Amino acid sequence: MLRFILTRTAFALPTLLIVAVTVFALMRFVPGDPTTVMLGDLATPENVAAMNKRLGLDQPIPWQFVTWLGNVVRGDFGLSIVSGQAVLPLIVERFRVSATIVLVAVALATLIAVPAGMLAAWRQDRFTDLAVIATSTVFLSIPSFWLGLMLLLVFGLNLGWLPIVGYVPFAENFGSALLYILMPVATLVLVESGPVARMTRASTIEVARLDYITHARAKGLSEPAVMWRHAFKNAFAPTWTLIGLILGSLLANIAVIETVFTIPGIGRLMIDAISARDYPIVQGCMLFVALIYVVVNLIVDLIYPLLDPRVAA
Repeated sequence: MLRFILTRTAFALPTLLIVAVTVFALMRFVPGDPTTVMLGDLATPENVAAMNKRLGLDQPIPWQFVTWLGNVVRGDFGLSIVSGQAVLPLIVERFRVSATIVLVAVALATLIAVPAGMLAAWRQDRFTDLAVIATSTVFLSIPSFWLGLMLLLVFGLNLGWLPIVGYVPFAENFGSALLYILMPVATLVLVESGPVARMTRASTIEVARLDYITHARAKGLSEPAVMWRHAFKNAFAPTWTLIGLILGSLLANIAVIETVFTIPGIGRLMIDAISARDYPIVQGCMLFVALIYVVVNLIVDLIYPLLDPRVAA
């Protein structure tokens, strides 16, 4: 087990380095002079030279990367061009908002979709199975932004049950905060329950055909006991991998939902920074999100042997 953990962690380090190189290169491939774009009407030759020197853009590209990577390792992501704030604390503050919505949505989607998928597999080719498959397929096919807009239209504008604009932190008012995140969370739960239920169903059907399940039934165990005590752990292992991918993907692509519901998360921060040509924030957000994605998948890999000990063998 220890060897497995060390191996997976060692594999993550080159990935993080590749991510850093990719983010750095992407920002250098943006058309036009970033300093001129950032300065706008103030882009005189003197101001451009001063900005290049302050950002280290007058140095050779390899040295720029080494300097930038060294600062990142120390937790220095630079300063925002627009506000002058330190980039990392700003990203962390916005990321808390995004993480709250994503973690709650993924947890609820898992609690709903996993039992539904297992029940569908246990009643394969019956009405319950067909209903779960049909519902999963429908929600899987709906774009999240469209579903979010429909929820806003129905429950926000027409019925007036929920607020449609803004965000309240849980530390300020728990009840109001719950109302503001209800529709974003519901949107993600509905959309992401589809693939989780389908994966759970497929893996449960495969596990249900194994000999040890037949042996458990032969001992006289009830179907619920066979399903939850014997089949669940092995059936959940592939689904756990999918949940990890969904979690990382949502943290990276939450910008759409945050834009629809005007939530001040990290995705909205990146979009605003792109509009304002605030390159330090754009670069910091890209790197931070990529790092989170890698870390989430590393955690998923490290937990997987608890579900399937054969992986660490």
